Amino acid sequence: MSDFLVKRDDLRECRIAESEAPAAGPGQALLRVDRFGLTANNVTYAVMGEAMSYWNFFPTGEEGWGRVPMWGFAEVEQSEVDGVEAGTRLYGYLPPSSLLLVTPASVDRGSFVDRSAHREALPSAYHRYLATGSDPFYRADSEDIQMLLRPLFFTSFLIDDQLSDEGLAERGPIVISSASSKTAIAAAFLLSRRNGVELVGLTSPRNAELVEGLGIYGRTVTYEEIDSLDRGPATYVDVAGDGAVRQAVHSHFGDELIHSMAVGASHWEELGAGAGSELPGPAPTFFFAPDRVNKRSEDWGPAILEQRVAETWHPFCEWIAGWLAVIHRSGFEAVRDTYLEVLEGRVDPKAAHVISLDA
Repeated sequence: MSDFLVKRDDLRECRIAESEAPAAGPGQALLRVDRFGLTANNVTYAVMGEAMSYWNFFPTGEEGWGRVPMWGFAEVEQSEVDGVEAGTRLYGYLPPSSLLLVTPASVDRGSFVDRSAHREALPSAYHRYLATGSDPFYRADSEDIQMLLRPLFFTSFLIDDQLSDEGLAERGPIVISSASSKTAIAAAFLLSRRNGVELVGLTSPRNAELVEGLGIYGRTVTYEEIDSLDRGPATYVDVAGDGAVRQAVHSHFGDELIHSMAVGASHWEELGAGAGSELPGPAPTFFFAPDRVNKRSEDWGPAILEQRVAETWHPFCEWIAGWLAVIHRSGFEAVRDTYLEVLEGRVDPKAAHVISLDA
């Protein structure tokens, strides 16, 4: 089997490796990875790989090397589990590898949870594999958007939900950095549907025209123009993870800043600057989506949570399909090349990549 591996302490160093294909034993199933989306979200998984244990989902057995998690589709190639049939198409959390060995449990209409021993201590939100035949999110004509944006959209739904739940959406503008990123766009799309929400999109000069043209931000401001914002109560949603931008926002609003939510790391190389203890105003609070999933699953029940996300997902798909250009590539060399392009920020915000793996 083939794997795309990344050096855990130097994200620019990567390689394609070959190894012996595993076989499914009793209680196991072997998945063949078909295709997946590759976006800045995956860079966040790599950047936060040590701190948030993302490297532990798909261990390589090689010291210092990791598999960057992806979201995509796979097919059951071999199964030794009742209810998990060969040929079933699944959506879920996958390695950039040709094959994945799983230990299915809680099987329901072909969907299941992976109970492999090495994943037991990891967040449960990443364990479920959904059969397309029973998945309320799935539509054959929106597979590309699902791979690229469903995990981001789920995060964005939870951001919108928390901001509303805590009354932050009504207490002044919500300022969102990296406003052209897919996570920011999805969150802004949802927030813009609420009455009385004022949204400010922070972005680079080269992306300002795109952000303004989306029609979901009330105002578009470049990073150099942060001081032009009115001082007053505001909430900062930090998708960029850029320490200099974080410092500028906190310095401008000071104690007027109500909340600072740290979401992503699209500006991953600037992540370290502007530590919380050095910032005016509230210390940034890291937004960890699985914690919010657990809260809403307890509040509403998992089925209602899934239903509410699905109800907002389909309108979002229709909206974004009108302008997002999906770039299709194939093979492990394409995985490597695309990963490096995304890592270096060389992807047009109006575009996104889907990678198919050669059989």
